[in-house]
Amino acid sequence: MQCGWKFRSKSHSPFRAGSRAVVRLLIVPSAMKPTTLPLAEPTDPGVLGVYQLKRLWSRMMRQRHGQPADAGAEAPVEHVVLDGLGVGLEQTLQYLFQTGPSFAEFEQWILARTGGVSAKQIARINAMIIGAPCPPEIARWLAEVEAEPPVLSAAELAFWEEYGYVIVPDAVPEASRAAATQAILDHVGATAEDPDSWYQPNDHGIMVQIFQHPAFTANRQSRRVHKAFAQLWHTADLWVSTDRAGFNVPERPGWTFRGPDLHWDVSLARPIPFGTQGILYLTDTEPEQGAFTLVPGFHRRLDAWLDRLPPGADPRRQDLHALGSQPIAGRAGDLIIWHQALPHGSRPNRASRPRIAIHQYAPCPDGSARALDLSLRS
Repeated sequence: MQCGWKFRSKSHSPFRAGSRAVVRLLIVPSAMKPTTLPLAEPTDPGVLGVYQLKRLWSRMMRQRHGQPADAGAEAPVEHVVLDGLGVGLEQTLQYLFQTGPSFAEFEQWILARTGGVSAKQIARINAMIIGAPCPPEIARWLAEVEAEPPVLSAAELAFWEEYGYVIVPDAVPEASRAAATQAILDHVGATAEDPDSWYQPNDHGIMVQIFQHPAFTANRQSRRVHKAFAQLWHTADLWVSTDRAGFNVPERPGWTFRGPDLHWDVSLARPIPFGTQGILYLTDTEPEQGAFTLVPGFHRRLDAWLDRLPPGADPRRQDLHALGSQPIAGRAGDLIIWHQALPHGSRPNRASRPRIAIHQYAPCPDGSARALDLSLRS
């Protein structure tokens, strides 16, 4: 089994319009710019021994100094390298641009955030970069997932093809689901039974900048989740992405819904590639509770809709709810997986309980190594 990579077009840069990874760049004034910074080779390892990491760092340092630094077709693979290390794309870019660390400091920052990266995970990342076979331990693990009984039935797979989403019940263990919910509440300083504690100042809308926690890791590594995604991708060779949390509280006077509303996390340049995203409800979630919302079946209508737009019209600025948006209610432990071509987002919470989430997004590149996108939400 190969762990290789087939690069995609430049439209998958993390800095593209509509991307979730929006970072305010700190550009060094021209008078302070050094000579052009060197770009590291993909196999320059550093202390951690991770390929492509030093190249990513050197590229970001060049961009920070206003020098040419387009990642181009390497952007998707660099995103997966970060996911493989257990750090989020937005989290990493924010640190690099705001701090401007040395590469040694960057590696130490990764270790501090993650608590360490296993040797087998580093070996898998490096095999992906150079197109080598997966390490034997990884190959055995992927083979086990492939051999497991299906999670999605034939009827559920047919529903997926028609509507572009599917619900997987009881996707993660009860203990890790409850622990993830509590971790998010603790991070925002909220108490589940004290509504006044839910309304904390936050300049990221409903998003919360927490990326790592043992409970998140346990849920991301659920074999039931892995198998469901493997059925949709027709391969178990998937990468779990890492992203921030969300906390969507009920509206009240002086506190209204701050988005994100319906949107896409993928470039709308055609052809739009296959890709998956997901949300795991951590508690029972009703439609009016700011439930996850999408436009069912729009992956089958998107091309025709784009063709009908007036010349120069921005598809992202249309009334996407008029396309047939639908809130998706669910029970605690329900995993909702959807096709990335569907408009999707949050909605105003008009219930009495908050909706808590971990949002994860990673582009799903071509080739045998693909990015698995799992979100945890209540």
